[in-house]
Amino acid sequence: MSGWRSRTADVALVPAVGLVAVVGLVVQSRGIDTVAEWAALLAVLLSTGALYVRRRHPVPVGVVALAAIGAYGALLHRPGPIMLVFVVALYTVVDEGYLAVAIGLGLASVIAFAVADSYNRSPNTMNGATLLHAGWLVAVIVGVTRNRRAYLAEAQARAVIAEQRMEEEARRRATEERLRIARELHDVLGHHLSLINVQASAALHRPDPVRSEQALTAIKQTSKETLSELRATLGALRQTPAVVPVPGLNRLGDLIRTAARPELEIRTELAETRSLPPEVDLAVYRIVQEALTNVARHARATTAVVRVRPDHDDVLVEIEDDGTGQPGSPGSGILGMRERARALGGSLTTGAQPAGGFRVRARLPMRPDPAPVGEQL
Repeated sequence: MSGWRSRTADVALVPAVGLVAVVGLVVQSRGIDTVAEWAALLAVLLSTGALYVRRRHPVPVGVVALAAIGAYGALLHRPGPIMLVFVVALYTVVDEGYLAVAIGLGLASVIAFAVADSYNRSPNTMNGATLLHAGWLVAVIVGVTRNRRAYLAEAQARAVIAEQRMEEEARRRATEERLRIARELHDVLGHHLSLINVQASAALHRPDPVRSEQALTAIKQTSKETLSELRATLGALRQTPAVVPVPGLNRLGDLIRTAARPELEIRTELAETRSLPPEVDLAVYRIVQEALTNVARHARATTAVVRVRPDHDDVLVEIEDDGTGQPGSPGSGILGMRERARALGGSLTTGAQPAGGFRVRARLPMRPDPAPVGEQL
């Protein structure tokens, strides 16, 4: 918008300058009667018309304006208001960065002004008008030069600030990406390795051939799923096709069967939920996965309940157990679940239940609304 206004002002300035120059010529000559006056009028009109292209061709327009004031002085034997046309052209030459050219044009115009003024001046009279004209041009050149330098300095400062903001944005995105990668790897590896550890401990502490075989079978299946899910996660991070689909509610049953053990019963209460966006679907799966991992590692529970149900425009996820273990201070798992929820504009709370056990409760919007960066970190 500011550029459009600047161009409009540049165009509107031309007829104003032309009008002043023409009226000044008429007043100065007390009418346009002679051939010389008509030729001077033509010089005014041509030089004024050239101002329309002064931004694209500043130096040629400056030369045309200089030639016009020279012709004006030679025709009428005196300087005149056409000098205003030259001042505008000279301003543009300086503003576009041609300082040396502007100084040359200014000196040439002073000479032309002095020659024209000398026709009607007594030989012993000091040429004050020429000195005034020279001072005026010096003021124009110096003033515009200072403004241009200030503008360039401001533009450079803005460019530096913009570059710093881009670097900060790049660092912020890199930090977010590192957190996302760490969260994905923690959820994938932490859950499955915890189950492998639990199964291996059960086989070692109960040297029953049947149970040992069941534990080894579970370890084999869990490790296979770990590798498949790890390949899928790494493929997503590399932006290559995943080996297996990204997990969600459709794989919640497999997750429950894998996490269940003879001493731990896991029930599910899943209400019908409309199709969730992929990022919300994955967050539900990962929150349930991490919560069940904590149940297996810390809770010493016999029963766990997983509930997923819609609530207006949100989906509620609850995991409760009847364990007696103390979760201790929040670790990477709980922090990771909370970060997942906040990243989608949701929330997550955890805590002990009055009747015993532990509960994880997450509320996720079905239409994700990413939280500000400060809240995610």
